[in-house]
Amino acid sequence: MLLRHVLELAIPLFLIMDPFANSTACLAILRGYRPSSQARIIIREMVFALVIMVIFQFCGGALLALLSIDPSTLRIAGGIILFIISLKLIFPEDRGSISTYERDPFIVPIATPFVAGPSLLAAIMLYARKEPSQGAVFLAILLAWSLSLAIMLVFIRIGILLKDRGTRAIERLMGLILVLLAVQMLEEGVRYFIQGL
Repeated sequence: MLLRHVLELAIPLFLIMDPFANSTACLAILRGYRPSSQARIIIREMVFALVIMVIFQFCGGALLALLSIDPSTLRIAGGIILFIISLKLIFPEDRGSISTYERDPFIVPIATPFVAGPSLLAAIMLYARKEPSQGAVFLAILLAWSLSLAIMLVFIRIGILLKDRGTRAIERLMGLILVLLAVQMLEEGVRYFIQGL
């Protein structure tokens, strides 16, 4: 039961992390490096992202209490954010010129906002607020993070083979799944709001 619950928490986090889209962006940023250097930089940035996620897990609840934010408000806001992100996955926009980034990215832009972006941190804060077991939330974060790291490292080897068309297809499929999760979160928020009246 614990494993099933952790998986239920980890899957949305994994989809929000969107390792496929992030991998293509990282490959573009790190294209001037050898594969071994690319792997080292990705591992370093993913560790930074994990630290950020854990900080928001344990400090997010205190922040919500300080701001007096209701669970229903957080669920509705999280659903809206997820819906916007899912639309961007289905209808991708230009990420901008990568020449504006440093040659050796440090924390920005890979660790954040690519991996530990606002939508992911909002979802983690939501889980930390509503879940009784912080251990399950941490395991879900760790599982989603591990899978994302593995995919990003594999992309170093196969990214060239997939090309743009393949990565766009995978990204849009994940966007469709995320739309369903966003609508479900909105429904939960409205239900909690009605129950609180």
